[in-house]
Amino acid sequence: MTERDAEGNALDLRLLRVFRNMANALYGSLERDIESYGLDRETFQILEFLYNKGPHPIQKISETFAIPSGSITYVVDKLEKKGFVERLPIPGDRRKTNVALMGEGRSYFDNIFPKHVQLISDNMSFATDEEKLELIHVLKKIGYGIKNREGIATKDESNSF
Repeated sequence: MTERDAEGNALDLRLLRVFRNMANALYGSLERDIESYGLDRETFQILEFLYNKGPHPIQKISETFAIPSGSITYVVDKLEKKGFVERLPIPGDRRKTNVALMGEGRSYFDNIFPKHVQLISDNMSFATDEEKLELIHVLKKIGYGIKNREGIATKDESNSF
């Protein structure tokens, strides 16, 4: 291994450590915010998904967040009991149901989601818009490079990373 290779490897390791520490700080801040609303991460993700994307089949929600079917049923049951969501039959397929945000859930999320988005913006405020765009570009480049090298196809590369 040349000195140049060793320096490159050291830089890669430093970048990985900095990235990990930043991600831990960012996600720790977001987790504490979510917990302050009396929600866990899975519940928040489901509510946010339904809030922004509308009704979806319970199986799609389970796949999107890699939540096992037993767990997703439990979480949806809890949200249904609170009056936040409802299950709606999918016409033509009695085996599947959509989960939809109800008025109570929408009202609740109308209150907390803007605060959560503001926290995200506050956390990201330490970088300029130009730096954020460059970081998005670089992170996508690394992510796509890894997937390409490993032969992993992405469904929609514009939203994959």
